[in-house]
Amino acid sequence: MGPLWAAGFTTAFGAHAVAANLGGFSEDAVRSLLTLGVLLALYDGAEVLLKPLFGWVADRVGARPVLLAGLVGFAAASAAYAVVDSPGWLWVARLGQGAAASAFSPAASALVARLNPAAKHGRAFGSYGFAKSLGYTLGPLLGGGLVWAGGLRLLFAVTAVLALVVAVWALLAVPVVPPLPRTRQTVVDLARRITDPVFLRPTAALAAATAALSVGVGFLPVTGAAAGLGPIATGAAVSVLAATAAVVQPRAGRALDAGRLGTRTGLTVGLLLAAAGLLSASLAGLAGVLVAAVLIGAGTGLITPLGFAALAASTPPERLGQTMGTAELGRELGDAGGPLLVAGVATVVGLGFGYGVLAVLLAVGPVAGLVGASLRARR
Repeated sequence: MGPLWAAGFTTAFGAHAVAANLGGFSEDAVRSLLTLGVLLALYDGAEVLLKPLFGWVADRVGARPVLLAGLVGFAAASAAYAVVDSPGWLWVARLGQGAAASAFSPAASALVARLNPAAKHGRAFGSYGFAKSLGYTLGPLLGGGLVWAGGLRLLFAVTAVLALVVAVWALLAVPVVPPLPRTRQTVVDLARRITDPVFLRPTAALAAATAALSVGVGFLPVTGAAAGLGPIATGAAVSVLAATAAVVQPRAGRALDAGRLGTRTGLTVGLLLAAAGLLSASLAGLAGVLVAAVLIGAGTGLITPLGFAALAASTPPERLGQTMGTAELGRELGDAGGPLLVAGVATVVGLGFGYGVLAVLLAVGPVAGLVGASLRARR
């Protein structure tokens, strides 16, 4: 499992280490906020388009080859900029990183499910989520240090070496998991499967959790700065968010496997915690920012392992790659849609209302479910 956790760390570290440091890059490649926005979107845009495709490929040829090819591609894309050191190649490298991550991320998720019995899926996905959260936490910090020491060129060189080392480790340690025989699937069959509530509920929860996480990382520093807090305090708040999510995920997975926590209950509590965190962001001062960070981190930490474990439990083994790729697409949409929604509302009526609108959207499903259960119990 070690190489799979390392693969999760690699995609998270690569995404956030570069993204968090592009804004301070002064070369011609980043001349305006619009250019910066497009550069940031290249990575996520490639993932949105390609993750379902590579998930389908993993089911056909096996997840291990897709994992290895994706890691090697990530190393090659990173090395391209480190070697050439040209502004134009920054665009190529960022797009290549996103495309490569689209391959090895769903493949790694599928292997986590295939290599662990169903009774241990919660713990397995909790550990995998912990590794990714660690990458999200360390990426901006270590990335900033590397850029300070040697510029973006050094950062891309380090990500290239990291991906290559993980690829070699996976080649040596990850067993061959042959693709399973599959029955023919039509477009109608696929549409029926991805619109089934068994798939939609955990995928929607994962998308909502990612939206809350992305909003917390992107906008809590803005809230803190408006309250007079310095960059160290706001940066610490973001680190608290990521660290809380990292700590909660393995514990949530173990509780699921032990039967102490049900999937529906965990997802409901996680969404309500994240919603409460978004509302807390409107409170004044450092206390409000820290409470928001802890609650959002705890909510997303609960949802992530439970959501993936539920998807793995409800998916035929021969379709795991496709399911994980499509679920990752949902997460990417949440990653992009959450900040866009909050920013759009904030532009018109203020950031506090932006937090509130997203909080309401996160809480609607759980509250409706609780009200419906109460009404059924009375009848």
